Amino acid sequence: MTLDLHGFGPALFAGALMTIQLALCALALGLVLGLLGALAKTSPYKSLQWLGGSYSTIVRGVPELLWVLLIYFGTVNLMRSIGEALGNPELALNAFAAGTIALGLCFGAYATEVFRGAILAIPKGHREAGQALGLSRSRILWRVILPQMWRIALPGLGNLFMILMKDTALVSVIGLEEIMRRSQIAVTASKEPFTFFLVAAFIYLGLTILAMIGMHFLEKRASRGFVRSAS
Repeated sequence: MTLDLHGFGPALFAGALMTIQLALCALALGLVLGLLGALAKTSPYKSLQWLGGSYSTIVRGVPELLWVLLIYFGTVNLMRSIGEALGNPELALNAFAAGTIALGLCFGAYATEVFRGAILAIPKGHREAGQALGLSRSRILWRVILPQMWRIALPGLGNLFMILMKDTALVSVIGLEEIMRRSQIAVTASKEPFTFFLVAAFIYLGLTILAMIGMHFLEKRASRGFVRSAS
């Protein structure tokens, strides 16, 4: 028995590629925002602590779907004003860019807490050792704090990335043709919702398994030096 996709196989494959691109772009943005948020929350300056705390609290307090809709529709007037100033009144934020910003913003808010916990888990003596060696604050950050923080934070970041992979389905509401959007189009044409939604489920499952394998490799690689020093 073969599964009849009514010629929508290539479209579903294209949707899977779009999902991967969206997830990776949102991940890159989210990692930067999460690291900046964590550094702000662990900063000795109250203003930065307030800024980092406000970011993580506000973003985590609003559903991801609302952020997608707010960023996509809320930037219409702003982009139009910028476009008019540049001589292009039709300038607008496309669905991919809006989805990347929204999902990256949400990933970054949760990653902020993961990074913050990882930073606090590093013994203070490591920083003091760097200061005793005459290292500057920036060198202590890059050579002492970040490598250890990365190792500690990886399991939590892996879980967040798997959630991010599935949250890409939310961007279908603004027309981005990722897996769910392509599946909905196929369902409308074929009148076979179970078939195509089941295929979409297996695609997401496959992407999740690949992400798990990748995270296992990264965790093993990041822990190599730690394992040797502990043995």
